[in-house]
Amino acid sequence: MTSPLYQPPVSLPRLHVPPEAVLNIRRARVGDVPRLYEIINYYAARGDMLPKTLDQLYNRVRAFNVADADGEVVGCAALHITWADLAEVVSLAVHPDFQGRGLGRRLVEPLFAEAQALGIPTLFTLTLQVGFFSRLGFREVPKLRLPHKIWQDCTSCFKQDRCDEVAMVRAL
Repeated sequence: MTSPLYQPPVSLPRLHVPPEAVLNIRRARVGDVPRLYEIINYYAARGDMLPKTLDQLYNRVRAFNVADADGEVVGCAALHITWADLAEVVSLAVHPDFQGRGLGRRLVEPLFAEAQALGIPTLFTLTLQVGFFSRLGFREVPKLRLPHKIWQDCTSCFKQDRCDEVAMVRAL
């Protein structure tokens, strides 16, 4: 059994998918969790995002959308509800071999509709990819505008005293 503790991968396993494979966005399944773990923690080890444990991913698998190429997961993003009027786009990651194909946008856009269906008027993200999220209609705000996020997550984050992420919001 794999340990639920964070063990950053040095590199991602080679994909067995041709570059021209058809890409689909779908809801994540339990069987996708090991690949989610690899992709997310590959970027976490580089300092690009926060790590996730297997335990966290299994507990939140229903919140994830994945990009699927011929049955192999090559990207992911999730919606995390923070409060009655606020949800966060989290864990957006695309395998390096599949970047530059619009997958990030295709993973995030369904989260807009999902939040609207839940009656959530505002999405936010904490990110290092300001340009990407700006193109999706997010705008920068001070982190203090997100007190529920700070109270729930930031107070226990290992980056708390040296956080380099930018807070961004988008009204739906």
